[in-house]
Amino acid sequence: MVRRDISSRYRGSWLGLAWSVLNPVLMLLVYSFVFSVVFKARWGGPVEDGHAAFGLVLFAGLIVHALFSEVANRAPRLILDNVSYVKRVVFPLEVLPWVALGSALFHMGISLVVLLAGQWLLTQSLPWTALLLPVVVAPLLLVTLGCGWFLAATGVYLRDIGQSIGLLTTVMLFLSPTFYPLSALPELGQTLLYLNPLTLVIEESRRVLLFGQLPHWGGLLVYSVISVMVAWGGFWWFQRARRGFADVV
Repeated sequence: MVRRDISSRYRGSWLGLAWSVLNPVLMLLVYSFVFSVVFKARWGGPVEDGHAAFGLVLFAGLIVHALFSEVANRAPRLILDNVSYVKRVVFPLEVLPWVALGSALFHMGISLVVLLAGQWLLTQSLPWTALLLPVVVAPLLLVTLGCGWFLAATGVYLRDIGQSIGLLTTVMLFLSPTFYPLSALPELGQTLLYLNPLTLVIEESRRVLLFGQLPHWGGLLVYSVISVMVAWGGFWWFQRARRGFADVV
């Protein structure tokens, strides 16, 4: 189902799956130009001066956000777009958010290849800590899956949520340290930003992918515990709400 979902997205286009590579490359170039050339933004800290280095740091944050937002934006319509699975066949509906997550992971993998290729061209090396990225991203996958289950079930009954979730994910993008370093904010602002589930993962992803630093294990442990609770809560709500799907759709 994941493979079919990916291929259907590009079916009929001339470039086909090549768009999965072109999209992150073009996004990297555009954001790098706008923020480092037009706005003349600088990151500071362990990031070298230069448009390319700034673009890679920016791109790392965008990759994390894209993973979450792709699933969250699609989730409210997962059941509504698969009515036949609800009424005509016996089907484990809880796998639909898994399919959306698998598709998002595929695109994340393509973007990571682009990011690591850029890092290699810039520094002629790759940090060994990049191998720890799955450990950093795993808790976010649970959070994303839990949100996917919750939004998929809620979207059946509350159709407005499908119209508003895009706005929410955009707000989460700008209220995370994607376009600016966390250190640029006052202490209170940094604390509040950690309420965004993307903040910790963006920060730790940059540490292991670009800066060659080990992640903060304590923060990841707390985040992992919370992510399990979010995933369990989303699944519980989905199983409870699915009883009325056939009556509503």
